[in-house]
Amino acid sequence: MAVDPEKMKSLIAFKKRLEDQLEKLAAETKEAQDSLDTVNTILLDKGFKRGDIKEVPEAPPSMPKDVVLPKKEPEAPTIVVQRGTSEHTDHESVIPLKTMAEEPLALIYFDKQGMHVLPDESKNFSVNTPPFQNFLVEKVFAKMQEKDAELVKAKQLAPERMFSYQVAREGEHIREIVIHNVDEERLKELKSSIRWTLEKMYEKMGSQ
Repeated sequence: MAVDPEKMKSLIAFKKRLEDQLEKLAAETKEAQDSLDTVNTILLDKGFKRGDIKEVPEAPPSMPKDVVLPKKEPEAPTIVVQRGTSEHTDHESVIPLKTMAEEPLALIYFDKQGMHVLPDESKNFSVNTPPFQNFLVEKVFAKMQEKDAELVKAKQLAPERMFSYQVAREGEHIREIVIHNVDEERLKELKSSIRWTLEKMYEKMGSQ
């Protein structure tokens, strides 16, 4: 399957930001450790024993402490396309989905066209593995599509704003799920449902 160059460009840029963040945190950690080693050396030179260093009382809360913690990096913004309007943010975001044991399942990638789910390629998730078809497709995707179809019929939703999805695959293996017209409420449900589905599929694959 052909890979969208713009999508790959955005993922590579996101990867670079993560690497830069890790490098910055590593440098700050090393700086803090060097400062701690220097303080310990000074205390030892002044006659403190190593066991006594840990027993030095902390300064009272009212006294300032010269400790600078690394700033928390802001979370990447999430694309939310609102129903009934063509407006959207210009930001992009990648959200990793993992099992409870931190095993990677997929990446959820957002761009101006919608929401993209990229399953972990090493897993080779199959459309035939439950509960993909009987839960995610039939009870989640189809229900959202049916609800929007009713709203369109009642002229409460523009046809071009109706929920839709496509499953791109190679043979039976799922390579990408593209979802259009996702509002904030559905985004939460979709993330939870997709993660749960892929985790159950992974468990079934491991038991075979």
